[in-house]
Amino acid sequence: MKTAAIYTRKSVYSSRGESIENQIKMCKKYLIQQNINEFLIYEDEGFSGKNFNRPNFKKMLKDAKEKKFNILICYRLDRVSRNIAGFSSLIEDLDRNDISFISVSEQFDTSKPMGRAMMYIASVFAQLERETIAERVRDNMLELARSGRWLGGRTPTGFKSTSLTVFDEYLNERKIFKLSPLEYELDIVKLIFDIYLDKKSLSKVSQYLKAKGIKTKMDNDFSKCTLMGILTNIVYVKADVAIFNFLHESNIETIGNPDGIHGMLSYNKRNGKNGPYRKTNDWICAVAKHEGIISSETWINVQNLLKCNRK
Repeated sequence: MKTAAIYTRKSVYSSRGESIENQIKMCKKYLIQQNINEFLIYEDEGFSGKNFNRPNFKKMLKDAKEKKFNILICYRLDRVSRNIAGFSSLIEDLDRNDISFISVSEQFDTSKPMGRAMMYIASVFAQLERETIAERVRDNMLELARSGRWLGGRTPTGFKSTSLTVFDEYLNERKIFKLSPLEYELDIVKLIFDIYLDKKSLSKVSQYLKAKGIKTKMDNDFSKCTLMGILTNIVYVKADVAIFNFLHESNIETIGNPDGIHGMLSYNKRNGKNGPYRKTNDWICAVAKHEGIISSETWINVQNLLKCNRK
């Protein structure tokens, strides 16, 4: 009697798109039509298809080597992988263990020559789609960076978010946001930079601020983590040629006119809102609409000192 492994994946937790439950339902329906009634189910929700670094996918591979199933089935090819090389490697692993692969949506069955050929063609288009989406996301990010606008979220110490009404190329009214200064908080930021250069220690800066009764905008003491976030935030630096050169040394793309007056904003630093940091060559730093308060010389000195202290 044959046993099938049903693999399902959804890249984000959302009620939209093909739910895990629906993928399982469609796979079971197909298998029952083929008189296969023994199932093992592997679910990965919240994981990308660009690589195989998914907990239940890894478990499935382990079970495949232990020959716990004869067929691997998914609702659609890109639920397994959007990467051609990775997908080809998977099929080779399945072949070595005499496991067939079936995609319900595309009607691929690797036990048949035509199914195998069509599967590889589809995997090429799956990767092309992923790369096209990534390129489109970056193009959109570049466009946002050119505007120097604040994209939302918790505002940095020293600023509040202010809306502006603008008109696009079709004369449609749109609302964008910029950072506006909070002078009292910006004075604290300047003090933090000065004290750190003097004491060369985050702990000592924290102790100094606590002794002076200086609190965060949330009325908390300044922790080392909070201080690090302030000292490394490019929002405070005055954009000039020196800071552009400093960023270029880390392969960070810069946009805008380095006039020595305006501050900067960073874009595309993380995968998602709170995901891991991307490589620096994916980052974009743009001259923003607000004015900077820290000279490039001071900001760069602080970055070098922080780097030295981390060693």
